[in-house]
Amino acid sequence: MAEEAKSLNFIEHIVEEDLRNGYAKDALRFRFPPEPNGYLHIGHASSICLNFGLGLRYNAPVNLRFDDTNPAKEEKEYVDAIKTDVSWLGYEWDTECYASDYFQQLYDWAIALIKQGKAYVDSQTSEEIADQKGTPTEPGTESPYRSRSVEENIKLFEGMKNGEFKEGAHVLRAKINMASPNMLMRDPVMYRILHKAHHRTNTDWCIYPMYDWTHGESDYIEQVSHSLCTLEFLPHRELYDWFLDQLVSEEKLRPKQREFARRNLSHTVVSKRKLLQLVESKVVEGWDDPRMPTISGLRRRGYTPESIKNFADTIGIAKRENVVDVSLLEFHVREHLNKIAPRVMAVLNPLKLVITNYEEGKEEWLEAENNPEDESAGNRQVPFSRELYIEQEDFREEANRKFFRLKLGGEVRLKNGYIIKAESCTKDSDGNVVEVQCTYDPKSKSGSGTEESLRKVKGTLHWVSIPHAITAEVRLYDRLFNDPTPDGHKDKDFMDFINPDSLEKVTGYLEPSLKDVKVGDQFQFQRMGYFNVDKNSTSSHLIFNRTVTLRDTWAKLEQKS
Repeated sequence: MAEEAKSLNFIEHIVEEDLRNGYAKDALRFRFPPEPNGYLHIGHASSICLNFGLGLRYNAPVNLRFDDTNPAKEEKEYVDAIKTDVSWLGYEWDTECYASDYFQQLYDWAIALIKQGKAYVDSQTSEEIADQKGTPTEPGTESPYRSRSVEENIKLFEGMKNGEFKEGAHVLRAKINMASPNMLMRDPVMYRILHKAHHRTNTDWCIYPMYDWTHGESDYIEQVSHSLCTLEFLPHRELYDWFLDQLVSEEKLRPKQREFARRNLSHTVVSKRKLLQLVESKVVEGWDDPRMPTISGLRRRGYTPESIKNFADTIGIAKRENVVDVSLLEFHVREHLNKIAPRVMAVLNPLKLVITNYEEGKEEWLEAENNPEDESAGNRQVPFSRELYIEQEDFREEANRKFFRLKLGGEVRLKNGYIIKAESCTKDSDGNVVEVQCTYDPKSKSGSGTEESLRKVKGTLHWVSIPHAITAEVRLYDRLFNDPTPDGHKDKDFMDFINPDSLEKVTGYLEPSLKDVKVGDQFQFQRMGYFNVDKNSTSSHLIFNRTVTLRDTWAKLEQKS
């Protein structure tokens, strides 16, 4: 039991303590409450895993609630994308809820607060209200409209609701304490006027509730037991509780807000505003561009739900914010794809290789293992011929002892094939090698059991038979930013750190087993990295995205610098 308790994160400890202190286990309910004003990113993934993970741990329902109180920024497109992302991660929500479902109830409660003298309509400008808030060390000053009568407040508030006033003419404020040390308690705004169509309620409402008023009350309506927020909402907890104090009844469960630290990821930004800026300025193709830290971008790039959940589990839940190196996320996708992705051969920077003692027109099919990590993956047949492609960087005319690839006079093994020896090469007018002439040992075929096949050579190269090769567009994605904290510089804009080499498009030559791939299929291109089939790929124009390289090349670069 002690071992089990030790493995709990601090949020789970809170839940366990509540259960010991009288919470009924069947009263537990959690929620994931995104605002549909953008696509979810890797930071949201941690919150999704936390809330739905608690649901699984305690066999408790988890609501998916859309905090849709700002029609100026929210769209149905974002709602649909969020639902897709949560489902793709493998989670099922109990009830699909919307803050807009509660607009009438929230309005009725606001009227009740007005009647109790706990809310009033303020007719000052937003600038005037901000000026009167005071400072953390100085109290604010009361609004000249704070003493309006109940009747006048109700009349004005109803007029706001019915669209009788322009945006900015009035707001509804809670009447709390203008001298509170917590500035959020200094008569916070509960409602503002917005003459904009809502994605669900259209133009039924001309006023929209603020987040602080909506948050706890939505939790209360849904009977959420534990409302988990990121750390920036810690100062809001006092207001969350004040609003609940005004309306909770003893026979219903009272939600409690608790906070955990946001985990930032290096070499990226996760602010929705900044992500939107990347999209609108066309630095990226869209919200699901494979360089984006959005869940849809990671999915398109080839990340798996398992790799993201394993990453979230590794970084855990903390009380302090910190920056997690993106290489940890890359490690988890490598680890998972290594287990499940079939190995195939593809050449991305081709150099022609001719086996001069191999019969012209001859072809044979070699046995190749699909995945040595997965016994059930089986084998496939790979065509071999006289003319092959290898990678340009796998050949040098002259090289030192540490170069274990092909050089003149040297031998290597062709993966699943034969041992070859480089005899000569042909160059173009600029001195670039365009063809290598080799000989092969016919008795050295891999797996044949001959003495020659067991001979050890230091290098093994991947290759593709030229007559059988299929072509594809291969997109070599890299990190979008070349700085670990692109939005952490006071004197520079985050856009200054865009990596100009974050995308390179090349023509790849692939073994023919990839001819009938489907969108989303994942592979390891041997010695090159992990790749998946892009959503825009077609049978006549295959497109592969590089998910991640085989090794963390950035770590080496950063060590050198």
